[in-house]
Amino acid sequence: MMTDMLDLGIPDNQRMAIAGGLSRLLADTYTLYLKTHNYHWNVTGPQFNTLHLMFEGQYTELALAVDLIAERIRALGEPAPGSYSAYAALATVKEADGVPSADAMIRELAADQATVVRTARAVFPAADEAHDEPTADLLTQRMQVHEKTAWMLRSMAA
Repeated sequence: MMTDMLDLGIPDNQRMAIAGGLSRLLADTYTLYLKTHNYHWNVTGPQFNTLHLMFEGQYTELALAVDLIAERIRALGEPAPGSYSAYAALATVKEADGVPSADAMIRELAADQATVVRTARAVFPAADEAHDEPTADLLTQRMQVHEKTAWMLRSMAA
């Protein structure tokens, strides 16, 4: 898309900064999606059924979220990252290393959910300064989901 045709009322430097922050959020969300899906497949132990179903709900929600985030980046006129190498370069959430115990999975995912909250929160000042309410709304929704999910996972680990 030609940026000279794009006038959203957000200066280009702010628009690109917001899209860059959303790209980091997309990378963290996708990496968390992949990790949660992996844990859904590989969890074992006495909590298998509970965790298998919980992780399925979480990765399903994350799969929908990556689309919303990528579409917001595109609405801002920037390309959305879409490769493992791009996500690896942008993400703060780390891929799973091996197959940890069910308890370790819970602790890792709780910490990763909090990481995604921090990634989303870091984009907020740029969106706020640009009066980019659609991005601010998306960030608020994502923070609410990740904060609640982190709390639920922490409660299981208690």
